[in-house]
Amino acid sequence: MIVRIMGEGQVTLAESRLAELNKLDEELLAEMEKGDGPGFRATLQALLAKVHELGEPLPDDSLEPSDLILPSPDATLEEVRGLLTDEGLIPGT
Repeated sequence: MIVRIMGEGQVTLAESRLAELNKLDEELLAEMEKGDGPGFRATLQALLAKVHELGEPLPDDSLEPSDLILPSPDATLEEVRGLLTDEGLIPGT
């Protein structure tokens, strides 16, 4: 699957790896519900770092349809709320 990180580009990630991102997605949702700004920021950074760790970057000149769009590392709590689905940032987890 193709994952886009807003402002950074795209990575290809095996769907089997989504389960590894689930814990961080759940933590992020909990921190957002509590309004925990520092916790939200740290978990968002950890989630994006995990995507980079597990995925392979696509070339900068490649433009593939994205299966999943994640916020930029500097996204605000409100911006991330706008990207959420009922399942969090990562559907199906």
